[in-house]
Amino acid sequence: MYNNIMKKSPIAALFLTLGLVGCGGDDVKTNSNFDAIDPSEPVSDWQLVWSDEFNGDEIDDRKWSFEVNCLGGGNQEKQCYTDSEANAYVSEDTLKIVALPAAEGAEQPYTSARINSRLKGDFKYGRIEVRAKMPFGQGAWPAVWMMPTDSVYGGWPKSGEIDIVEAVNLKADTAAGTPENHVYGTLHYGRDAPNNSSSGKAYALPEGMNPADDFHTYAIEWQEGEIRWYVDGYLYATQMASQERYNSRGEVVGLRHRGWFTEYYDQTTGELTVDYGPAPFDQRFYLIMNLAVGGNWPESVNETGIDPEAFANGQTFEIDYVRVYECAQNPNTGRGCETIRAGYKDEDTLVEGEAPIPSPPSDGVARNLTIFDGTPNPNWPAWDCCGGSTPELVDDTEAGPAYKFVVGPTPTVNGFISRSAFITDPNGTPSPFDASPIVATGAISFDMKVLSQPSNPDSTWLFKVESNEGSTAVELPLSASSEGLSPVAGEWQTFTFPLQPLADAGLDVSGIDVIMVFPAWDTGNGAEYLLTNVEIAAPEGPSPELVLWGDAENPDWPMWDCCGGTTPQTVQDEERGPVAEFTIGATPTVMGFKPPENSGIQFDATSIMVEGVVQFDMKVVNAPSNPDSVWKFKIEADGASSAVEVDLNTGNAGVDPVTGEWATYTFPLQQLSDAGLDVSAIDVLMIFPAWDTGNGAVYRVDEARIYNPSAGEDGLTVFANNINSDWSLWDCCAGTTPEVVDAGAPYGSVAQFSIPGWPETVLGFLANEGVSYDASSMVANGAISFDMRIVENPTGGPTDWFFKVESTGAATAVELPLSAGNYDTAPVVGEWARYNFPLQELFDAGLDISDINVLMIFPTWGTGQGTVYQIDNVQIANF
Repeated sequence: MYNNIMKKSPIAALFLTLGLVGCGGDDVKTNSNFDAIDPSEPVSDWQLVWSDEFNGDEIDDRKWSFEVNCLGGGNQEKQCYTDSEANAYVSEDTLKIVALPAAEGAEQPYTSARINSRLKGDFKYGRIEVRAKMPFGQGAWPAVWMMPTDSVYGGWPKSGEIDIVEAVNLKADTAAGTPENHVYGTLHYGRDAPNNSSSGKAYALPEGMNPADDFHTYAIEWQEGEIRWYVDGYLYATQMASQERYNSRGEVVGLRHRGWFTEYYDQTTGELTVDYGPAPFDQRFYLIMNLAVGGNWPESVNETGIDPEAFANGQTFEIDYVRVYECAQNPNTGRGCETIRAGYKDEDTLVEGEAPIPSPPSDGVARNLTIFDGTPNPNWPAWDCCGGSTPELVDDTEAGPAYKFVVGPTPTVNGFISRSAFITDPNGTPSPFDASPIVATGAISFDMKVLSQPSNPDSTWLFKVESNEGSTAVELPLSASSEGLSPVAGEWQTFTFPLQPLADAGLDVSGIDVIMVFPAWDTGNGAEYLLTNVEIAAPEGPSPELVLWGDAENPDWPMWDCCGGTTPQTVQDEERGPVAEFTIGATPTVMGFKPPENSGIQFDATSIMVEGVVQFDMKVVNAPSNPDSVWKFKIEADGASSAVEVDLNTGNAGVDPVTGEWATYTFPLQQLSDAGLDVSAIDVLMIFPAWDTGNGAVYRVDEARIYNPSAGEDGLTVFANNINSDWSLWDCCAGTTPEVVDAGAPYGSVAQFSIPGWPETVLGFLANEGVSYDASSMVANGAISFDMRIVENPTGGPTDWFFKVESTGAATAVELPLSAGNYDTAPVVGEWARYNFPLQELFDAGLDISDINVLMIFPTWGTGQGTVYQIDNVQIANF
């Protein structure tokens, strides 16, 4: 049921109806194991705190209040609720709520009753149990449900609604010609209508039983963060609060479970807040019992409308008792008294909610997105929302491949969408696009040719973009594009919409997931048009880079001795040629590179913070005379308003400088930023022995720069002809040494792994100590891929192969059948095959892709004795 205070528009009501039909339509299938629990077993872990057994001769006004109105329950229902004994009374130990035809000329054609326990029976957590016999007939809508006593999160449904049990049209014909026999358990929550959300499950009683033929026990068990639904003791649905996912930096990057949520204005900050739980179901709720006649939902399904004959003599909703139990073990959370069974959180029972999936935090990396340029993007399929057509890929004589969209008499919108419900390609994954790094210069653009205009001459062509499951959206006429054009039939035209005005109009550009081009709703009949070159992009710009020392001194960043009075100089190194040389005497000092005093020169590394590094090569010519001296690296910003100082060896896997040897030192900008450095205003870089310990030191620096080493590259190559220097070939447990061998053309050098007589092992590629790969910037379009062939399989028997990837210390891991990366095709001896594992799928399965540390390819543990296999072209890269 819905809050009777809400007034919904016809369109809102239609969407609510469609949502309910989706929960329990005629095609619902219920697979239940009725041997899994004994429904006759008494509830033993709960303490009864409130009940009504209806064993008197009148309705107890200490427990129930009547609602008297003709408002239609906010759902276009066709009854007036009264306090008449004809519509609600107690007899023979049951409560009867009766729907009757109204007198001729009445405000509504039927009368009925709705009673509630507000401020007489209000509960937070517990087991609520109702034994009832349902009414039947097309148009009958009985319900037992709960509403919040104090709407602390706002009006319906932001403060929540719990539907314990409801049914519509029992015994009316379904589309299959069988009698309707489903009951429903549902939650309502989220944003203000018409953008409200609901989730629930339908349940069909076993062996064809009908809820209108006899009494059945309907219950929920409600605890902090979880609600479960039961019929006759059988748990058929579970709903949970949403569970957020975090990366290794503690940032929210998604949801482990998509459950309920609420959106409200925080009274402390005044900001609109999305709460993923346990709100709103963490407050007091009261009970409601009613019998509605008709309304949006029942009138739109089964035989449709209302059957007057079913109500000619009245329909009765009969309730034997209502009982509320408290979990004595922990009343504050309701936990500890669960009546559960194995699998009660599996996919057949656990209900997915409609919480908005949080966008991963922007990584600050500017990138472009091609949605369609002649080649379909599996992550962004072409889409007809509601008209029933399938966009067609056609060949245009001018533009080549383009998508053709048509609009018929059914109202619709068309475009491209990246949400899970609309992606059918097995290689596709939902890929909302983070355009925030290019918001200032980027735009959404596309080419369009109208083949035929809408038959309605007043139709207006529109552009619409949405983000984060529709939580924000902007709609504009096509004529509002930068070009200022309206579509002309028979001509290709380009339309460009800059991102900054869209953001200013309220679009959250960090999670764009729908782009639509269409004639205004219900005016487009007859329109046909082509789209291509659909992209979100900004003009390419150079990746910022600061060279402190290349082949010579940078005059804007000269060599510098803070305090020792020396003049660092350029010298000829026998290995490197011209390099910077620093000498430390008895006076304590620090040295490095610094712009001239009062020059105001600073380096802004913000745009490369995620993938950028400070990197330099250094060689100690003479070590400090103090044997306890420790080499340091220090970087400052904005006049020393922020600074980070660390041991130099942290930039070289913990290895201290060795006199006479060049070594490379690398310090990720992200780590420096996390430690407090303002990377937008870097103005000093220092390399030195610890203060007052450097006397006698002479050292040289070369190739010193702040830059993005991945600029111009696309991902990580772990192995291609040889192993990446930051990674190694690896045998976990059997003691073998994988090797690089020549596999002949066209593969050349490949990695070869062998499983000896002791087969209990896994093999693959292991990052060096302190090394891992952050692939979060390409989660939407990236994959881990490699080529593999089995060379020898002496046992000849069937062996299952697996791919596994882990983050550092196995903090997170995902293991999949190897065949999942090649259209369910198992490896064949002697044949090379390519395997692809999308990063989005690995991320969704729980992998922290910001910290990839191990890649494994292996047969089932303890099998594969004597097997030899080869792997090549191992990459973590965009498709």
